[in-house]
Amino acid sequence: MDRRQLIKNAGIAGVLAAGIAPAVHAQTAIRWRLASSFPKSLDTIFGAAEVFAAKVKAMSGGKFEISVHAAGELMPAFGVVDGVQQGSVEAAHTAPYYFFGKDECFALGCAIPFGLNSRQMTAWMYDGNGLKLMREFYSKFNIVNFPGGNTGAQMGGWFRKEIKSLKDIKGMKMRIGGFGGKVLERIGGVPQNIPGGEIYPALEKGTIDAAEWVGPYDDQKLGFNKVAPFYYYPGWWEGGPQLDFFINNKAFEALSPENKAIVESAAAYAHTYMQAKYDVLNPNALKQLVGAGSKLRPFPKDMMDAAFKEAMGLYEELNAKNESWKKIYADFSKFRKDQNLWFQFTEAKFDSFMQSQKNL
Repeated sequence: MDRRQLIKNAGIAGVLAAGIAPAVHAQTAIRWRLASSFPKSLDTIFGAAEVFAAKVKAMSGGKFEISVHAAGELMPAFGVVDGVQQGSVEAAHTAPYYFFGKDECFALGCAIPFGLNSRQMTAWMYDGNGLKLMREFYSKFNIVNFPGGNTGAQMGGWFRKEIKSLKDIKGMKMRIGGFGGKVLERIGGVPQNIPGGEIYPALEKGTIDAAEWVGPYDDQKLGFNKVAPFYYYPGWWEGGPQLDFFINNKAFEALSPENKAIVESAAAYAHTYMQAKYDVLNPNALKQLVGAGSKLRPFPKDMMDAAFKEAMGLYEELNAKNESWKKIYADFSKFRKDQNLWFQFTEAKFDSFMQSQKNL
C-alpha cells in the first residue's frame, strides 16, 4: 500500500501511531523594514512605530517581524516616501505634510492650518471619506496608508523675541513643518523646513528666529526652552496632525488576508497609543517648562485673524489649480463645518466651563 492510501485508510491517529508524519507546510516568515522620519530620542512619536511593529509580531506569533529604523539610518527623514514608493523599504512612519512639495494633497492627510482637531481627523478617516479619498490619492505613489498616531493640537512654538502683533512676524525666520509655512509666508514670515534633530542648533545660533515642533514633552527633550524664552500657543496650523504608516502597495498586496488584518489592527492600536501618551506626558512637561522660566503667550489676535484669512484664500487658489486637492478638500471642508457645528454645543462648551473652574 502506498503512503497516500495508508493515510486515507488509517486516519490521522493511525498514521501518528505508525510513526508516519503527514507533510506540514510551514508558513514563510515575513521580514519588513520600516523607515521613520523621527529620531529615537523622541520616544513618543518615534515610539509609535515600535509599538506598531511589536503588535504585528505578537499577533502573528512571531511570523511577521518589522524592524524599525530611525531617521538617517536607512534614508533621510524626508526620503521615506521615495523609499516606500520605490520599494526600497516596505513601510514608513511619517507626517504626510512633510511632502506637500510633491503635491499639496499630502497635507490633507496630516494637518492643514485651521483644519480638524484630532478627534475630528480620526472620525473623517475611519467613518467619513478621509481614508478612501487619501488612499485613492496615495495610490499614485504606490502607497497604502494607515492612520499611525496623532499628537493632538500642538503648541505654537518657541520664539527668541516676543510677538506683540502681526507686524512682528515680518521677516521672521521660523522652522515650521508642513503646510503652515505657506500661510506664514503669506503673512510676512520666512518658513524653514528643518528636521527635528537639526532645530536646536539653528535656534541656538540664531539661524532661525523661532521654531515649532510638537508640544511640551518633546520640546523639553529637545531643549528649546534653553535658547528661546517665549512659548506661544496655539499651533493654528496643527489642530490635530495625523501621522501615517505608509506601506508599499506591492508589499501589502502580497500579504495574506490574515496578515493584512494584523497590519490594520496594529496601526489602529499605535494610532490610539500616541495620542494617549502625549495627553499623559504633556501637562507635567508644561508645568516644568513654566517653572523653569518659560514665558507662555497666546498669539496676537490680529495675527490669528490674518493667518485664517490667508489660509482660506490659499485653499481657494488650490481648488482652482489642483484637481485632486479640489476633490478631497470639498469633502474635508464639509466635514469640518459639520464637526464644528456639533462641537460648539458639546466639547467646546464643556471644556471651556471646566477650564474656568479654579477649584479643580
